[in-house]
Amino acid sequence: MTNFRLTISYDGSRYSGWQRLGHTPDTIQGRIERVLAEMAGHAVEIHGAGRTDAGVHALAQVAHVRLNTRLSPAEVQAYLTRYLPGDIAVTGCEAVGERFHARLNARGKHYRYRIWNSPIPSVFERKYLYQYPGALDLERMRQGARLLCGTHDFRAFCSNRRIKKSTVRTLHSLTVERLGDEIRLDFHGTGFLYNMARILAGTLVELGAGSRSPESLTAALESGDRALAGVTLPPQGLFLVSVDYDA
Repeated sequence: MTNFRLTISYDGSRYSGWQRLGHTPDTIQGRIERVLAEMAGHAVEIHGAGRTDAGVHALAQVAHVRLNTRLSPAEVQAYLTRYLPGDIAVTGCEAVGERFHARLNARGKHYRYRIWNSPIPSVFERKYLYQYPGALDLERMRQGARLLCGTHDFRAFCSNRRIKKSTVRTLHSLTVERLGDEIRLDFHGTGFLYNMARILAGTLVELGAGSRSPESLTAALESGDRALAGVTLPPQGLFLVSVDYDA
């Protein structure tokens, strides 16, 4: 068996997220596994670095899969390119050591949330942006971003209220940038809780709109109370940009 590392980009618009689900064939993991099983002639399970939600996109998701095949990495990639749907692409494939695990070896992730800050819709990118028509104060948003960076208990920024594992994460950086009518929020951290990036984005939007104070972010972090954090923004604005590994 050869352990392959795959780099995958996908448009999550029509999928129920990354993770294979029994009630629907429309997941990223499920689609890739079916193609690889046909190629290898045996049951296949791929392991992703993270589980993106329904409607969330990826520029460079990372996964690993063990295959009983004599095909080279280039041939495996070519087969996937031929048989995967047009909204999923394997942009890289390489043979790696037996011990490589896409999730367990990951050291950090980079997510980006895109906001279209205009009353006029972005017609051709509407599936990849969240539209907010009102005014947003970027300096207030940047002030909030600075408060959120560092190592904190992010329980208040997690949609899974019954989570039993540690909710402490390190957010290395959170940048707020305007590019014309688009505002980009870039999150770099060791890991992210369920809906964490979308809740952080929603909280910063509320801060920029003037409907909450910077002090409310500190209160949310200290309390661990989901009700004190912001709304969960829609999935279409979120992208998994990259996954970090040790050299």
